[in-house]
Amino acid sequence: MRRQRSSPILKKAVRRAAGMNSINPNLDVGNGLTLPAFSKLINTMQTKENAYNSALANLDKLYQEMLETERQLADMTEHILMGVGVVYGKSSVEYGMAGGVPKNQRRKRLRGESLTNSQQSSFVPSVEDYKNGNQQAINT
Repeated sequence: MRRQRSSPILKKAVRRAAGMNSINPNLDVGNGLTLPAFSKLINTMQTKENAYNSALANLDKLYQEMLETERQLADMTEHILMGVGVVYGKSSVEYGMAGGVPKNQRRKRLRGESLTNSQQSSFVPSVEDYKNGNQQAINT
């Protein structure tokens, strides 16, 4: 859950406005600096901070709902693949089409066995081909 925002500047402004209000509720120190204008800006900031914190709460709720839906999707993905395996068999073409690895195409690995160099090279692109981005143009 995200931490809601609490503005220390807003808290300071509220304290100062309370003190200024005890001096004069219509305090005007010139250049448009009046207590009513200051109070109006304080209220605007409080409204925006409240809206921001409400939006965060809604965003957190939406995120939690999304995570729950994702868990449900993961479960259903697994179950539907199992269903295809039951209906068509785990060695069937249909099982492979549904995203499973057909039983007759699996390779059992011994414990501690790693991929061979030929298998690894298919996953890792060659660095020597790029020469730090200075690849020469090929004329055709």
